[in-house]
Amino acid sequence: MSGSEGEGRLRMSYSNYFPGRNFNLNSYFLSYDSYIHSLHGGAGFYLSDDKFGGIVNDLRGGFAYSYFLRAGRDLYINAGLTGSVFHRGYSFADAVLPDQIDAIGGVTLPSSETLNSRGKTVFDVGAGFIMIYGKYSGGLAVNHLAEPELYSSQVYTEKIRRRITFHAASQYDLNGKGDLKIDPLLLSVIQGSYFSVAGGASLESSAIAVSALLSVDNGRNSNIQAGLALKLKSVSVFYNYQFNLKSGNSLLPVSLLQQAGLVVGLNNVEKRKETGTIYFPKL
Repeated sequence: MSGSEGEGRLRMSYSNYFPGRNFNLNSYFLSYDSYIHSLHGGAGFYLSDDKFGGIVNDLRGGFAYSYFLRAGRDLYINAGLTGSVFHRGYSFADAVLPDQIDAIGGVTLPSSETLNSRGKTVFDVGAGFIMIYGKYSGGLAVNHLAEPELYSSQVYTEKIRRRITFHAASQYDLNGKGDLKIDPLLLSVIQGSYFSVAGGASLESSAIAVSALLSVDNGRNSNIQAGLALKLKSVSVFYNYQFNLKSGNSLLPVSLLQQAGLVVGLNNVEKRKETGTIYFPKL
């Protein structure tokens, strides 16, 4: 999807998982992508940092390229490839181990157990394609193709499992003027033993958009996400909130995720003739 909106887009977001539960699970994301005429497609890069409880830190950085092929009058195919570096680091300064817990006196120090805080860095790749016909689009993406190994011992091995994502989307002009549209979306994700299906839509005008997405997974969880976005010229701000409707194990809190972000358009596309030959759907 790199460059699929034509102009250069800088995206920044922050996500807080299980808000209100003090689990300290946070994610930071930054990316930039743009259509580049000399490459016959789009290119971009991204950085992300996932922090889990102050102990585990997953840092990623990578580049992506998408080739745009016009296969017919209204048919386009985008084929993409991404390469990234994944680093998992550990910090046990705030960790409390079992032998530090005294049933009477609370937490006692120090622990007799020594933990290895050495992290690991691996290379990761992904690929995918999108087919676009008029206002309809659909695609397949495969991340973590080689399933890189993060940890291995005689009794335990941890890999980043291959993730397969399917999506289908479309866009409908509600008033014939292009300033009021509805965008339906279907999405499915498979990773290891996990499987989920989601469906929803966004309703957008030239200045505001609202969205809703319902998802179910093979853990018998049903979740819903609501979103709001505001746009002023080339700057957009957005907020998403996801909560659990029904839990398969009665352990999930009601609030699953809150996400806030900013999108900035950095290029003046109106003066770039190369974008006039292809319709860029807002996926």
